[in-house]
Amino acid sequence: MNRAQKSGTIELLTGRLAKASTIYVTDFTGLKVKNMTELRRRFRGAGVEYVVVKNTLAQRALRDAAVAGLDEVLRGPTAFVFAERDPVGAAKILADFEKEFQRPKVKAGRVDGRPVTAAEVARLATLPSREQLLAQLGGAMQAPLAAFAGALNGLLYQLVGALEALREQRAGAA
Repeated sequence: MNRAQKSGTIELLTGRLAKASTIYVTDFTGLKVKNMTELRRRFRGAGVEYVVVKNTLAQRALRDAAVAGLDEVLRGPTAFVFAERDPVGAAKILADFEKEFQRPKVKAGRVDGRPVTAAEVARLATLPSREQLLAQLGGAMQAPLAAFAGALNGLLYQLVGALEALREQRAGAA
C-alpha cells in the first residue's frame, strides 16, 4: 500500500469506528477463505460489517476516532466487527461460528462506548434477540391489561344478570 491508500483506509476505518455503537475485535488465525466468506455472508444478513485490518492502520484509526481500550489487543491477525444497531445479534453470530469452526476468537470489544471482554461478548450471545425481548416486554405489559379488561367484563355480566333478575322479579310481582 502506498501512503495515499493507507490514509484512505485510515479515514474509512475512522468513520466506521465513530459510527458503530458496537465494535468487536477478533483474531481470525486459521480461518479458511471459504469460512471467512461464509462468516461475512452471515454478518451481512444481520446488517453487520466484518473488516480485516492491519494493526498499525487500526491503531491510527482508533487514535483518530478517540476510541480507547482496543489498541492493546491489536496483536496478530485482526478483524473488526462493526454493528450499528444490535450488539447481541453480532455476538450470537460470532459465538455460533466459533462453535462450528473454533474461529474467530473474540479479543475484546466496545458496546455503546463501554469496553467489554471476550467473556462478556460470549455472555451477550446468550441473551435473547432484541425482537424477542420486545415481544416479552409487550406480553408482560399486555397481561395486566387483559386481566383488568376481563374483570371489567365480568362485572358488566354480573350487572346485566342483576338487572335481568330485578326485571323478572318485578314482572312476577305485577
